Amino acid sequence: MAGIIAVANQKGGVGKTATTANLGTALSRLGHRILIVDMDPQGNLTASFGVQDRVEQTVADALLDRKIDLPVVPVRNGLDGCLDLVPANATLAACESSLANKLGREFRLRDVLQSCGDRYRIVLIDTPPSLGLLTVNSLVAASRVIVPTEARFFSLQGLQGLEETITEVQYLNPTLKIMGIILSKLDRRLREEQTVANYLREHWGELIFSTEIGTNSKILEAASSGVAVNDVPGGGKAAELYAELAREVLARG
Repeated sequence: MAGIIAVANQKGGVGKTATTANLGTALSRLGHRILIVDMDPQGNLTASFGVQDRVEQTVADALLDRKIDLPVVPVRNGLDGCLDLVPANATLAACESSLANKLGREFRLRDVLQSCGDRYRIVLIDTPPSLGLLTVNSLVAASRVIVPTEARFFSLQGLQGLEETITEVQYLNPTLKIMGIILSKLDRRLREEQTVANYLREHWGELIFSTEIGTNSKILEAASSGVAVNDVPGGGKAAELYAELAREVLARG
């Protein structure tokens, strides 16, 4: 079975989708077969690869009907590796309420991933910014969590909340642990961000990834263009940061 990693933070706007998309791309460019799963009803991960208009089935279909295989859309194939996507759209929001009446509702994603996980080195799950059934499904399916966070004082509450959530989910998934925390959208020119970044490294120690993802307009440009940052003119610097992060993720295994 592949290593399954949830990219999670209950606070929105911290870079979860950008982390999932560009980390997945970087891992595939290192020669690994990677699956990324969009579990956010906003479907931003799906849109960031420009495939939203050619999706026939989504993750919602597989979660609601055990007879339906997990839909997989190739988004990048080549000699360097392979990157596939399980897409989502707004129907996932209705799926969450429907799942509430299903037996084994917290285990639906884990169960459908078992049918295809052996084909991949790593599965990355992009989670919604809330503690609902979709996030719980993602954390129950995963063995590790990567936490993107901004270096802002109000972001510290999001980290504390996620810690409490993981403790609760460990009742259903005792193997779940934080793999690492990534400082995302970081601007070290700002005193507040310097202070918070230093505090996080002191408080969390080795759990903080050495790689920091700074503010970069090319990351936003890539997402809005439906491509990875590697494919945006001038995006080489940001792409190398994600390659460094990918190597750290592989090292932490």
